[in-house]
Amino acid sequence: MPPLTHSRPVRLTAGLAMVASAALVLSGCGRVDNAGTSASTAVDDKPATGTVSLWAPDGDANALDDTMATFKEENPDLDLEVTLIPESEYNTKLQAAIASGTGPDIAQTYTEAQAGFIKGEAFAAVPDRLVDEDSFFPGSWAAGEVDGVAYTVPWYAYTYTLVYRKDLADAAGLTAPATWEDAIPFFEGLQSAGAVKGFGASIGWDSYTGQDLAQLVWQAGGELISDDESEWTLDTPEMIEAINYSASYFTSGAADTSSPGFLDTQPYFVSGKSVSMITGPWVIGQFDAVAEEDGWTAENVGSTLVPAGSAGSVGAIAGGSLGVLADSDNQDAAWKVVRFLSESDTQIAQYESYGSLPAVQAAWDDPAIADQPLLDAFFEQLQSTRSYPQRTTWLQIATQMGTEMESVAKGQETAEEAAANLQAFADGVGTGE
Repeated sequence: MPPLTHSRPVRLTAGLAMVASAALVLSGCGRVDNAGTSASTAVDDKPATGTVSLWAPDGDANALDDTMATFKEENPDLDLEVTLIPESEYNTKLQAAIASGTGPDIAQTYTEAQAGFIKGEAFAAVPDRLVDEDSFFPGSWAAGEVDGVAYTVPWYAYTYTLVYRKDLADAAGLTAPATWEDAIPFFEGLQSAGAVKGFGASIGWDSYTGQDLAQLVWQAGGELISDDESEWTLDTPEMIEAINYSASYFTSGAADTSSPGFLDTQPYFVSGKSVSMITGPWVIGQFDAVAEEDGWTAENVGSTLVPAGSAGSVGAIAGGSLGVLADSDNQDAAWKVVRFLSESDTQIAQYESYGSLPAVQAAWDDPAIADQPLLDAFFEQLQSTRSYPQRTTWLQIATQMGTEMESVAKGQETAEEAAANLQAFADGVGTGE
C-alpha cells in the first residue's frame, strides 16, 4: 500500500481558511459571458490542443507527471503547464489571480471548503455529460454544486472513521462499537485490556474540536445552519445532546482532557496510552513506521464506521476537486484534462503514485485498494458524509465550538450553557453573506 503520509488534517484547516477569505475576495467577481452556457456545451472526444495551465497546492498534485503520462501521449499538441504552490500560500495566490483575471485554466479546490470560489462565480459550470455524477461518492459531488449546477469534479476523496487497537479489543472480547451507546463501554473495555486511555479525543479545543462536534450534531439529527443558510442553528436539543455525548468521553475516564496532543496521537496509539481515535486514512500507512515494525498495523489495527447517533453514522466529506475558471480561453481542452483525471483508471494510478483515495467509487474495486481491508470502513463511511457549512464565518464558529466544548469537558459549564453561548456568538458574527 502506498504510504499515506501527507498531513491531511492541516489541509482541512487550510481549506476552511480558504473558504473564509476567498468568499470575501471573490464575491464581487461576476461570471463571464460564456459561463452561463458552459453547462450545456458538450466536450467532444477529439485530442486536446493548445495550452492549459493547472494550479494545485503542493501535495497530491505532485504525482501528476506520472498520472498524466498517457494523456500527454494521446494529446501531443497539448501543452499542460502544472504549477504547484505551497499549501500555505495557495488560497491567497489563487484568489488574487482570479480577482485580477490572471488565474489558471484549471484549479484544484478542497472539496470540503470550495464554496468561497464556486459561489463567487469564478468557475465555469461542468459541461453536460462530461462525467457521470453517479460514479462519485455523493458527498464529493454535492460539495461542488450550487443550486443544482456543478462547478467542480471530484478528484480524490476521504473521510474519517474510528481506528482502534484491534489486538486489545480481541483480547477483551470486544466488538467495535456501532452506536453512541456502545462507544464508552468499548473504550472502557480497551482500558481493561491494558490501555491507559481507551480513546484519544480531539483536545486542541480549536476548530478541529469544533469539526468533530459538528459531526456529532449531524449524527444526533441536528443541523448547524438553516435550510436557506441565512442563520446558524446552534442552540438546539441536538447540539446539547452532541455536547453531552462528547463530554462523556472525559467524564467516563475513557479520554483525557490534556493529552494526547496532535503530534502524539500515533505514538500514544502504538504504545497503548490512548488506543482509538477518529481519524483519516493517512494513519493506516504510518503506524508501521511509528511502531518500527513492518506488519504491525495489519496485526494490531482495526477500523470501523464512526459510532451512530439517532440519525445514523454520519461523517464529514473531504478531498480535492478540479474546476475550470470561467474566464479560461481554452475551456474545451481544460475540461478534457479534468475528464481524464476523473476516470477510474486515472484515479487508481493517482492512488498508486501518491496514495490519494479515489472519488470514483468503482476505483475502490481495484486490488490496489480492495486488498487493503483497513480501508473498507472509509469506503463505507464515504457513502454517508456531509459537508461543513460553506459560509465565510464557519471557521470562527467551529473554533468557538471547540472553546465551548473545552469548558463543558472540564466541568466549567453545562451543555445547555455552551449551546446558548454558541448561538449568541454565531448571531454576532453572522454567516458572512
